[in-house]
Amino acid sequence: MASKKSSRDPGPSVKDKKVYEGLRDDGASKEKAARIANSAANSSRSDVGKRGGTSGSYDDWTVDDLRKRAGEIGIDGRSKMKKDELIEALRNH
Repeated sequence: MASKKSSRDPGPSVKDKKVYEGLRDDGASKEKAARIANSAANSSRSDVGKRGGTSGSYDDWTVDDLRKRAGEIGIDGRSKMKKDELIEALRNH
């Protein structure tokens, strides 16, 4: 008989469960927490934060660019969002 996984268990695809759980406790989405936890498992945890992106602040982006990015990552309702709503949705995805 297969054992039931707990509601907190992210499953076998998450490589660093401690990092995952900490991010979820801080309010990160399941997808974001898994992405960061797996990245941390593939390198040192301190390296993950140092890498960072090279794009500018979302505040400097146009609404069209924000909507395009929101579409790439699957944010629903983006076509009706104002700039500040798009930025918040992208930062919290």
